[in-house]
Amino acid sequence: MNLGAKRLILIGGTEASLVAELQSRKRLAEVLGVAVPANWPPPLYDQPAIEYTLKYLKENPDATDWIFWYIVLREPSPVAIGITGFKGKPSNDGTVEVGYSVCEQFQKNGYASEAVAALVKVAFGHDEVKSVIGETLPELAPSIRVMEKNGLKFLGNGSEDGVIRYELKREDYEKVPSP
Repeated sequence: MNLGAKRLILIGGTEASLVAELQSRKRLAEVLGVAVPANWPPPLYDQPAIEYTLKYLKENPDATDWIFWYIVLREPSPVAIGITGFKGKPSNDGTVEVGYSVCEQFQKNGYASEAVAALVKVAFGHDEVKSVIGETLPELAPSIRVMEKNGLKFLGNGSEDGVIRYELKREDYEKVPSP
């Protein structure tokens, strides 16, 4: 599944794209049909993350919409600028966790915020989702801004030492008028 956003296309990640990504940047570009910058992958998205995602998709073939997308800038010509997605299907209590990373030269342009907005909309389009969470390091102010721009509120400590968590509950999301 691909998602559209104002300036972006979000191309759904697949087993084929992940295998290509593990092979080479050139192979990933061929599979996605877009340019891939020389400094790919974006920060904090490394080989173990790719391998984890590939394993998750193999074990959960019904989770394609709940895993990740490549963030592609439409203009001037399509180029992969980062990744975004969920860290799996909704939990039993209806929570999904969103994550994102954008290559350095494309940061601070609102692309991550735009991509996360598209994912939040997807998440709350499913009745079983009650909240969207995100985690980051407290020193990553741009990452915090992405969450805050999308209505996520500071919740406290995250799942690991030194990590903080933000959350957007369905009832708060539904109070905001759609653009």
